[in-house]
Amino acid sequence: MSDPNTTTPYQNQSATKAGDPQNVNEITAAMANFETEALAKCQADLAELQTKSAELADQYLRAKAEAENARRRADDEISKARKFAVEGFADSLLPVIDSLEAGLSIKDATLEHIREGSQATLRQLVAALDRNKVVAINPAAGEKFDPHLHQAISMVPSDQEANTVVTVLQKGYLIADRILRPALVTVAAPK
Repeated sequence: MSDPNTTTPYQNQSATKAGDPQNVNEITAAMANFETEALAKCQADLAELQTKSAELADQYLRAKAEAENARRRADDEISKARKFAVEGFADSLLPVIDSLEAGLSIKDATLEHIREGSQATLRQLVAALDRNKVVAINPAAGEKFDPHLHQAISMVPSDQEANTVVTVLQKGYLIADRILRPALVTVAAPK
């Protein structure tokens, strides 16, 4: 049996190495070196992340400013479009006003002159409306009734097929495929 107070050469060597002040200093120095390297790596990573964060913050602010400027420009353009939307339309109506004023300034105009002047002015007005895409809705008799374009005032007995236009009481108008006013019509009643 072995004596507990006796140590083997191996055990003695381990105890000596572990308790050796030189080994403790080496371990302490190695740990300090590891901590320094880890700290330096963390600081480098932190600096890199801070740089990336600053770049992203700058990009965000620039993008936000650009979006705000684009929104402001769009608002200005919309405002100008609303403000001047009727400019072309009004410009095309000025000759009509001139013709009406010229006709009214003639003191001794005959009925025939007034009629001719009115017809010429009407042609000018229709041309101005056409240039601005204002189109008349004037269905022919017998045309199928369309509730999107026509407004039925009454149903009347007729030889025509049911639900067809019999007469137009008032023209309707479209502007760029949008109804300004439906045509007022009478419709053939079912037989």
